[in-house]
Amino acid sequence: MAYGLKISAWAGIGLLLTSLPESAWAMTGPFVDTLADILTIVVLLFVPVVGIYLFWMVHILPEKIAEKRHHPQKEAIKILCILSLVFGGMLWPLAWLWAYSKPVLHKMAYGTDKHEDYYLESEGEAEAPAGDTGEAVARLRLAIGQLAAKGVPAEELESLKRELAEIEETLARMKTRQGEV
Repeated sequence: MAYGLKISAWAGIGLLLTSLPESAWAMTGPFVDTLADILTIVVLLFVPVVGIYLFWMVHILPEKIAEKRHHPQKEAIKILCILSLVFGGMLWPLAWLWAYSKPVLHKMAYGTDKHEDYYLESEGEAEAPAGDTGEAVARLRLAIGQLAAKGVPAEELESLKRELAEIEETLARMKTRQGEV
């Protein structure tokens, strides 16, 4: 039964091929020439520009991914993307993998797996402290408290607290001197 189906399929294809015209026809005339000229201009001018743009967008994709994921080594990934352009795309897969990798060793070394911009954006600390020095000291105290909440080692926090206490003592001495003058 399957053999008969194959024969009828080949017979149908043969019938279709015999119904085709013997000679091919082509369009000619000034309209076709103008259309060919326009198509040539499009292919020679616009296709390379679009191709270069798409090539560039694909090559900076790992950088965009690293920024979106707040990767702590996003600057290094950006440099690797640029180097990939220089070396013909050979380094691009490495940049792609690096952008998607979880920075376990970075977390072990620095205690965080996010870029420092992530914490600035999430806490609204992107702007520089303004106002008098008392406000700046209060903001430093708040920042130390936030670092403690994030799990920064106590030794580092103690050194920051000592430095803050020294700054407060210096400010207090400066205020008393200004009061004397």
